[in-house]
Amino acid sequence: MPRHSSVARLLLAACGGQAILVLACLLWRWPASPLQALLGAVAILLVAPAALALELAIVARVGKAAKVPQPSPAQLVGAWWLETAHLFRTFYWRQPLRWRVQPDAIGPQCAQRVGVVLVHGFMCNRGFWNAWMRDFRARGHACVAVNLEPPFGSIDAFADAIDAAVERVTACTGRAPVLVCHSMGGLAARAWWRGTQGRRAVAHLVTIGSPHHGTWLARFSRKTNGRQMRLASDWLAQLARDEERHPLPPATCWYSNCDNVVFPADTATLPHADNRFVPGVPHVALAFAPQVRSGTVELVASLRVPCQGDSFTGNGPENI
Repeated sequence: MPRHSSVARLLLAACGGQAILVLACLLWRWPASPLQALLGAVAILLVAPAALALELAIVARVGKAAKVPQPSPAQLVGAWWLETAHLFRTFYWRQPLRWRVQPDAIGPQCAQRVGVVLVHGFMCNRGFWNAWMRDFRARGHACVAVNLEPPFGSIDAFADAIDAAVERVTACTGRAPVLVCHSMGGLAARAWWRGTQGRRAVAHLVTIGSPHHGTWLARFSRKTNGRQMRLASDWLAQLARDEERHPLPPATCWYSNCDNVVFPADTATLPHADNRFVPGVPHVALAFAPQVRSGTVELVASLRVPCQGDSFTGNGPENI
């Protein structure tokens, strides 16, 4: 398990700063007007939910995608409410404070089943996957969740962390693992796969809200990995060209018409993948939607992956 997380430290600092602002507002305004003090404190806490509302408003305006149903007003409101709940759970609790609570599941008890490597997205860490790790451990699957460091570097720089996790899971089970990735994690897995040049085997690639063709929202990022995720970026175009020579393993892509980070919606799909549409679910919540979580766990359990030494490349349906 990683010893440190830059994202955890950044989130702790952000949460601590917000807490100080709330306390300062209460101390400043309470003597004059308790109501003003409470309203000010609530306004500070609602900054992030307000940003989510703006993102979903942009989705409704510019997020149209061919062959993907437009979200209804009710779906957008429901998506805002759901994403707000996951915002506080994920970025105020799991990732800053609970990112080490679930250890990697590696041991002889996991040797009989295909293993899993979990790859988080932008501005996240392994704490994102706590509930998933409990699910896989309960079913006897080896499971390793990575921390992608540094958080604002090139997506190509994340390959070493993924490679080390794949090696650990493969050594434990003797089988090619499944990669389950959220958001930017799907691109990190693809970049890692490109770099392997066939030296590693993968049973299946699962992506959840991954900007395979970029995202409209990335135009505002000045970070290296943010620029790589812009719509039709040079980096993404080169990645796709490289995959023509070194095709991806079998893939399943979950995507939604209410994804407030990766849009238009069809940017989260891949040609030749099993693209599964989940209506009305926003970006972070998509990874915890019952059909996504249970569907992915069932997919992993259903795979029949031969042990190393057998003929296996991970590139065709005969390997499933």
